[in-house]
Amino acid sequence: MDLAELQATIRATYGEADRARGVDATFGWFVEEVGELSRAIRREGHGRQVEEFGDVLAWLVTLADLCDVDITEAARRYGHGCPKCDASPCTCVHG
Repeated sequence: MDLAELQATIRATYGEADRARGVDATFGWFVEEVGELSRAIRREGHGRQVEEFGDVLAWLVTLADLCDVDITEAARRYGHGCPKCDASPCTCVHG
């Protein structure tokens, strides 16, 4: 599944409820899922991590959709590597 298909599937499956909930409440759910992913990375196995990565991705796509952002367009920013230096691997100086 590519990102456009995922965004269309999320919209078809949850779009009405997402719009009713709104961006602010949806962002809260997204942050909660990021916390669950953090716990899974630190304390749980691969299967739980896959589940939580999926949940975070779904909520991120939901937020993009609510903000009228094409998630594929957003991902293109990294299509050639680092969006700052346009290199892969990144040649930026990180401090």
